[in-house]
Amino acid sequence: MQSKLVCLRAARLAARHPCRRTFATATSTRNDHVRIVEVGPRDGLQNEKQSIPVATKIELVDRLAQTGLRTIEAGSFVAPKWVPQMANSSEILEYILRTTAQSPQPITYQWLLPNRKGLDNFLSVWESGSSSQQDAASAPSIELSIFTAATEAFTQKNTNCSVAESLHRFQPIMARAKELDLKVRAYISVALGCPYEGPNVDPHKVAELAVSLLEMGADEISVADTTGMGTAPRTAELLKTLTAAGVENNDLALHFHDTYGQALVNSIVGLEHGIRTFDSAVGGLGGCPFSPGATGNVATEDLVHCFHSLGLKTGVDMEKLSEVGEWISGELGRTNESRAGKATLAQIRKIV
Repeated sequence: MQSKLVCLRAARLAARHPCRRTFATATSTRNDHVRIVEVGPRDGLQNEKQSIPVATKIELVDRLAQTGLRTIEAGSFVAPKWVPQMANSSEILEYILRTTAQSPQPITYQWLLPNRKGLDNFLSVWESGSSSQQDAASAPSIELSIFTAATEAFTQKNTNCSVAESLHRFQPIMARAKELDLKVRAYISVALGCPYEGPNVDPHKVAELAVSLLEMGADEISVADTTGMGTAPRTAELLKTLTAAGVENNDLALHFHDTYGQALVNSIVGLEHGIRTFDSAVGGLGGCPFSPGATGNVATEDLVHCFHSLGLKTGVDMEKLSEVGEWISGELGRTNESRAGKATLAQIRKIV
């Protein structure tokens, strides 16, 4: 019965989207190119305990923009009482809208929204900033992100609603984003393990969610191993299930945390399956306030080094990126969690 339902959903998705290469990853289909989505300024900082000055956050975004990264998740319009570190995301957006980035290539900045109120808060800043720009051609590219989860327990803890209710909340965001020609990325959290329901999350539920979000109008699905519980076999099983449900590789990104040291292993599984978009955070920043014990995201430096060692191209300057990882780790008073970043810097200093 389950396989029949998946086939029916896949057929319906294909029928509704006969020419579906308008998604966010459509420009990254070359087999040797990997697109990195840098989530450090949002997912990486949201769980830090000490208050981080907005100037530090802005400098982090600026420094990352100099490394060759093309997509940066810059902030989140969530309620400050739930995620205090994101309270000044509006100031970061204002800065980005009024400043011409001195980056080697165009940058896309993403902003996470939990609900319609978050959308309204974002739009009040974005519309004001966009209308005041003198040169529309120099305006930065902006995308929105939404998030749900693969289990009911995590969704209730994270957003105080059911999975079905979270999808309902997204409808006005999707509709308004399409009116404004803004792309929307959708996260599916705890896809490979939940802190409340355990490691064996049903991959068919993840696939059903992914199909529903694409049908609603999502341009890309980021499948997130929020707890870092994912293993190579379960990652492979999940990706096969997504494919069977009609979800194309170019519509997917993978988002791994390194709690159990499996993030790079799982990334290789994703590569072998044909995935070419991966999320990561410089210096291994991160953690999840609603996933006790989860450590940071896979370090961008480690991911880039790994991909480059396989002959793949990311467009990222490893030396510059490593310097950013060391700098932000120092600013936060925490250990730089990137092994490749520290090794790269050690080699630079040895040569000098």
